[in-house]
Amino acid sequence: MFNFFSHSNIFSLLELGIKFINSIFFVLLAIGLTFALILSPPDYLQGDLVRIMYIHVPSAWIGLLTYSVIAFLSILNFIFKIKIFHLINKSIAPIGLLFTCLAIITGSLWGQPTWGTWWVWDARLTSMFILMLFYILYIVSLKLSSLSLNVSSIIAIVGAINIPIIKYSVEWWNTLHQPASIKLGGVNSIHSSMMIPLMLMLLVLLLYCALIFLMKYKTEIIRIKKNKINKL
Repeated sequence: MFNFFSHSNIFSLLELGIKFINSIFFVLLAIGLTFALILSPPDYLQGDLVRIMYIHVPSAWIGLLTYSVIAFLSILNFIFKIKIFHLINKSIAPIGLLFTCLAIITGSLWGQPTWGTWWVWDARLTSMFILMLFYILYIVSLKLSSLSLNVSSIIAIVGAINIPIIKYSVEWWNTLHQPASIKLGGVNSIHSSMMIPLMLMLLVLLLYCALIFLMKYKTEIIRIKKNKINKL
């Protein structure tokens, strides 16, 4: 059932995906930045500082989403031993680490003028920091050839425990970080004039992630094929 996902079948699809994203990425980037930096209004309290949100929030979402995908595919790989899932995780893990770090950095830049400090060890910030550490630990385990793939999978699965902690930390504990302004199935506390730029920037960053993933996955396939040829 997984023959469709063989390296030979998806190589051409990778090429098409890369070309398609390249054809629309910069147009959508220009539109997203125009809405985020020019058309969206300043906040009535924070002023233009609120524009950091258009990078900070999507980066945090992508960091959480990427690790959730890694954990889910690690469970499947641990059970079914499907190598394609390992290659996907190997390709997206650096992307998740990048955006987790970006969320932490932009959060500090946003927090200093609003909270009066660059960093506090409250539940949300600490759990995000732990997520970054799990990303690093997972990537290092992939690079250590002496460790089996099961070790990497176990690290990813254990780290998944932190995902709901990040999500609900602002509800379970008293934190400086504000509660979620966007709730699935609930009432959003963010105005449409800010929601539209936020969703546009999320789309742009997701396309960037997809582009980097496709390029990285393509590189992994080429490396595997080259190794097989060298062994002949």
